[in-house]
Amino acid sequence: MSPDPQHRPFSPATTAVAAGRPPREQGAPVNSPVVLSSTYVSTGTPSADEMLYTRYNTETWLPLEEAVGALEGAAQPALAFSSGMAAIDAVLRLATPGSAIVAPRHAYLATLTAAREQAEREGSVVREVDIADTDAVIAALAPDGEPAASVLWIESPTNPMLEVADVPALAAAAHAAGALCVVDNTFATPLGQRPLAQGADVVVHSVTKFLAGHSDLVMGAAVTDDADLRARLHARRTTGGAIPGPWEAWLALRGLRTLALRVERSQASALELARRLAEHPLVAAVAHPGLPSHPQHERAAELMDGFGSILTLRPAGGAAAAEAVTRAVELWVPATSLGGVESSLERRRRLPAEAATVPEDLLRLSVGIEDVEDLWADLDRALHAAAGHRDS
Repeated sequence: MSPDPQHRPFSPATTAVAAGRPPREQGAPVNSPVVLSSTYVSTGTPSADEMLYTRYNTETWLPLEEAVGALEGAAQPALAFSSGMAAIDAVLRLATPGSAIVAPRHAYLATLTAAREQAEREGSVVREVDIADTDAVIAALAPDGEPAASVLWIESPTNPMLEVADVPALAAAAHAAGALCVVDNTFATPLGQRPLAQGADVVVHSVTKFLAGHSDLVMGAAVTDDADLRARLHARRTTGGAIPGPWEAWLALRGLRTLALRVERSQASALELARRLAEHPLVAAVAHPGLPSHPQHERAAELMDGFGSILTLRPAGGAAAAEAVTRAVELWVPATSLGGVESSLERRRRLPAEAATVPEDLLRLSVGIEDVEDLWADLDRALHAAAGHRDS
C-alpha cells in the first residue's frame, strides 16, 4: 500500500502499520494470508514475475518485504532472508575478491567472523576500524600500497559499544573510493535512521530483533534502491536457499505493526535508565547515545531520530560483579539477542569470539516495554546484590 500522491508521505510510524496490506477490494482480508505451498501450477516458459517455486518467491514474503522496504524509504521492496546472518552473508559477497572490506572493530561478532572467513577464502583483507573516527575510516578505504576497499560496512550504533558513525560522510567517502556502503540498521531501526537517504547502498537488518520484536522467530532482510544490487542479492538468496518460512514471515509482519509503539516506549525507558545509572554509586560506567557524556552524542542528535533502546553498563567490581548482576535480576532476562518486548541483558565477553577491546565487565542491556520503574527497581536491587556478593 502506498500513500496517495496527492497527500504527504506517511510517517514511518504509519508506514509500519499501513504498508504491505492487501488491495482494498470488497470482501478482501485486512491482513495478508499465509500461503503454504512449496510449488505453483505452471506450464510453458514462466514470466519473470510468475510464482514458480517457493525458493524463488512466495506471496507470504511479499507483504513483509514491501513493508520493510517502505520503512527504509527504499525504491524497491526489501529481500527477506532466513536469518540476519543469511542477509549479512549475501551482502558481504558483494565484495570483490582480492579487495578489502572495511568494518567496525566493534560489530556483531558473527559479522566480523563471516567477513574474515570470506576474506581468507577469496584472498581479500578485512580492515577493522573505529567507525566513529571518520578520518581513520576514510584513510582505511584506499591506503597506499594496499588493496582498496570494495565494501565499507557500518554499524551505527555499534554492537555492543554503541559508537555512532557519521553515515553521510562515510557513504560519500566510500563512493569516492569506489566502494559500496552497507549499513546494519538493526540497533537504530528505520524509525531511528534511514541510511539509504544518507547515502548507503544497502541496509541490512536482523529482523529477529526490533522489527519482529517478540523473540519468537529468526529472520533477516536486505534493502537497496539499486535494481542491479537487489537482483544480485535475490540470486544469492535463491542459489543459497537462505529463505524464510511462511509462518516466520507472517509473524514478522505482525510484529512490525507495533514497531513504533514498542520503540517509542523502549527508547524512552532506555534513556531514563541510563540517566539514573550514570548517578548510581555501584556503577562504574554507562553508555547511551542520548547521554551528553557519550562521545558521539551531538552526532547522534543530528543524524538520528531518537537514541535507541540499547545501553551498556559496567558495574563497580569488574567482571565478577557483572556476572553477579545477570544472576540477581528477576525481571530482566539474562539472554543473548535483543530487541524484544522483554528487557534483557548479557555480559558480552562471556562469548569467546567477542572483541578483546570490549571490557570484560560490560553488560549490554536491551530495554523492552515493561514499566520503567519496575526495570529500575530490579536493576538497582541486582546491583546491590552483586556488591554484597563481591564483598562477602
